[in-house]
Amino acid sequence: MNGFDERFLTRNGLAARQLAALLLGHEPDTRLPRVRDLAEELGCGNGTVQAALRLLEEAGAIETAARGHLGTFLVSSDRSVLWRLSGLGTLLAAMPLPYSRRYEGLATGLRTAFDEAGTPFAITFMRGSNARTTALLEGKVDLVVLSRFAADRLIEEHPGELTLVVDLGPGTYVGAHGLLVREGASLDAPGLRVAVDHASEDQMLAERVFAGRPDVEWVESSYMQLADLFAQKQADVTVWNLDEAQGRGSLHAQVVPLDDEIARDLALRNSSAAVIGRTASATALHAVRDALDPSRVTELQSEVLRGDRMPLY
Repeated sequence: MNGFDERFLTRNGLAARQLAALLLGHEPDTRLPRVRDLAEELGCGNGTVQAALRLLEEAGAIETAARGHLGTFLVSSDRSVLWRLSGLGTLLAAMPLPYSRRYEGLATGLRTAFDEAGTPFAITFMRGSNARTTALLEGKVDLVVLSRFAADRLIEEHPGELTLVVDLGPGTYVGAHGLLVREGASLDAPGLRVAVDHASEDQMLAERVFAGRPDVEWVESSYMQLADLFAQKQADVTVWNLDEAQGRGSLHAQVVPLDDEIARDLALRNSSAAVIGRTASATALHAVRDALDPSRVTELQSEVLRGDRMPLY
């Protein structure tokens, strides 16, 4: 280990690492907090903060300028250096399997936007928002990508443990949901058999859509088996992501739009991609919010959807 690296293991160096994480949220040409305020936040002395600032400047992470009674300003910063020195490491996000062009675009947008912001970022793919959330709660991943509908429900079920990082807006998670009705089945028939996959919170949208019908029979199944269920007439209908339904002629099903007002609202929230994280990881989450430009993510996703950009994640 060289001498420079060793300095970041001293008391001043450890303060510099904490300070690097705080400065990830500061834009260039903005006034920095007063030294005594930084010292209070970091739990150290004024001299330690001043030494930490010097270390960051020497490392090429920041450039500051004193402007008299106006205070000290952050002239410029290198986010990649700040992130490295902060010790936050590589962010690992879990998202759905990239089975649709929309998901490929979302993965491309997230990866590229983080790369452009100088933030180390990696993606792991996992089926089912419940599985992804379990990995988050167990500390195996740092972020989870899921629908806003699922995010709201999970945050409510885990108060104080999970928090919303960003909502990317309608159409970023799925284009739309609709009813997939098996050929020969009728929605008016008694004892309607509705397929639902409880491994995925998103698929619980079906329970909301059919909540007013007492005669519904719920058929628990993976959606990978939906074609077989329909072929064997073991299920009549489900609520499904129409992105995935496209090109699945083997399903032999009719798509019926969701026209109920409540269902439309739920489908709208279900179409929005949300990113959630652990509340305990406050420093990292603040840094993520500062690094991630939602408009850049959606711009890149749109380019993939139009075929103007090759997916890269």
